[in-house]
Amino acid sequence: MASDLQLIVHFALCSRILAILFQMVFNSLIPDHRADAFQAPQLHNLSISDELLEVLLSGFSRWDAQHFLFIAEFGYIYEHNFAFLPLFPVSLRVVAETVLSPLRCFLNLHSRLLLAAVLLNAVIFILSAVVLYHLGGVVLRDRRLAFLSSLLFCLTPANVFMSAAYSESMFVLLTFGGMLNLEKGWLVTGCILFSLSAAVRSNGIVNAGFLLYSQLKLCTLYVRHKSTVMEKDLYKSWLNLILRSVVLVAAGTMMIVLPFVLFQYYGYRTFCKSTMNPALDIPQPLLQLARNKGYHVPDKESDPPIWCHRQYPSIYSYIQEAYWNVGFLRYYQFRQLPNFLLAFPVMALGVWAAWQYVIVDPWYCVQLGLTRRKIRKKTEKDSKPHSSFHTDQVFVYIVHATVLLVFGICFMHIQVLTRFLASSSPILYWFSAHLLQKVEPGRLGQDSATSIYRNKFGIFPRNQLTTLLQDWNGCSLTARCILGYFVLYWLLGLSLHCNFLPWT
Repeated sequence: MASDLQLIVHFALCSRILAILFQMVFNSLIPDHRADAFQAPQLHNLSISDELLEVLLSGFSRWDAQHFLFIAEFGYIYEHNFAFLPLFPVSLRVVAETVLSPLRCFLNLHSRLLLAAVLLNAVIFILSAVVLYHLGGVVLRDRRLAFLSSLLFCLTPANVFMSAAYSESMFVLLTFGGMLNLEKGWLVTGCILFSLSAAVRSNGIVNAGFLLYSQLKLCTLYVRHKSTVMEKDLYKSWLNLILRSVVLVAAGTMMIVLPFVLFQYYGYRTFCKSTMNPALDIPQPLLQLARNKGYHVPDKESDPPIWCHRQYPSIYSYIQEAYWNVGFLRYYQFRQLPNFLLAFPVMALGVWAAWQYVIVDPWYCVQLGLTRRKIRKKTEKDSKPHSSFHTDQVFVYIVHATVLLVFGICFMHIQVLTRFLASSSPILYWFSAHLLQKVEPGRLGQDSATSIYRNKFGIFPRNQLTTLLQDWNGCSLTARCILGYFVLYWLLGLSLHCNFLPWT
C-alpha cells in the first residue's frame, strides 16, 4: 500500500505540474476570446512581479474564477456573487494573508489570491487522489481497482477546474473524505466533512443521503441478526435502535444543511434587511462597475429585490434562475447542441455504469440494497467472477451518481455536467477502471502498481495507466475510448477554458 500511495502522490503531482505548464503554453499561443463574462476590477497598481504572475497563471483566472477571486478580495458585494458559496474564497484569503504574506512586497492581494488558488488546489488535488484510493479500498475491496481509479482521477476530464481558481478540488476532497469516514463508521467526522462540502458547493447537501442510507442499512442488518432474541426484548431493542438512528439522521442532516441555510440567511439580511449605504460602504470603482453593468448592490434606500417577498426567500435559487436561466429543460435549445455533445461522454458513462450494476442483480436494487446480495450466474462454464465494481457497498454510490446525472441533464447547463459529476462522485473513476480491467486483463494483470521504474518518457512513474497509454495500438477499442476521453478532455480543457473559450 505504501508503494501505491507513493505512486499516486507522484502521479498526481506530475499531473498538476504539467497542467500549470500546459496552461502557460496554451495561454501564450492562443489569443483570448472576448467573452461577455464577469471581470473582477483591478484596484491595485501592478508591479513587475504582478505582471509576471499574470503572464504565468492568468489562464487559471477565467470565467467563474473571477467571481471567486473577487469575493476573496472584496467580499459579497454584488447580488450574483451569492451563487458562489464562501468556504473556498475564504480559504484563499486566509492562505494569501498568512502563508503568502511574505510576498506582500512583491505581489498585490489579487496576485496573491490567484497564486493561493493554484497552490491550494494542487495540494488538495493530491490529497483527493489519496482519499479516493482509500475509499476505493474500503468500498470495492480491491486494491488494484482502487489504485487504477485513483490514477484515472489524476487525469480527470475536469482537470482544468481542479487547478484553476474554482472550488471543485476542495469539494471533491471534502465529499470523498466524508464518504470514507462514513464507510469506516465515523459518523461525526463524516457529517462534519459533508457539512463543509455544503459550504463549498450547494450540491453538498445531497450527501446527507449517505447518512440516511447508512442508518437504514444498519437497522436492517440489526433486525436480520437479532431475529433469535425473545419477542419482548426484540421490540424494545428495535425501538431503541430506530430512535437512535432517527436522532442521528436528524442531527447529522441539520449539520450538513446548516452552512447552506446560514448562507441564504446572510444573503437575506444583506439585501432584504440592508443597512448599507452603497456610496459610503462600497469602493467607488466597484460601485461604478455596478452602474455600468447593471449589477445589484445592497441599498437600504431602495426597495428589496423581488425574491425577498417569496415564501422561501432563497437568494441562491433566484440567482440561478434569473441570471443563468437554470430550470427544467430550459437549456434544451438547438444552439446548445455542441454543449450536449461535449457532455455526452460523461452522460454515457453514467448511464452505462448504472445499467451494468443493475443488470447483475435487479431484485437487489429494487430492494434498495438492504437484502443479502445474490448474484446469479448463467452456467458453471461461462460464468466469470464479477468485478469488485459490483459489490454491495457500491449501490448507494450508483444511486447518488444517477440522481446527480438526472438532475444535471434536466435542470443544469449541460456543459457543466462533466465537472459536476467528476467532482461529486467516485463512480466515473471506479466504472472506467472497471471497464479497463475487463477489456485489458492481460496488461493489468501484472503487479505494475508497485513498480518503481519510470516509463520511456522519463516523466511519470510506471504504473497500470502509463502501461496502457504506452501500448496504445495494442489496446482494445473500449480502452482507447476511455483513455482517449480522459487525456483529450484533460488537454482540451486547458487550451479552451484558459483562453475564455467555452468549455464544460
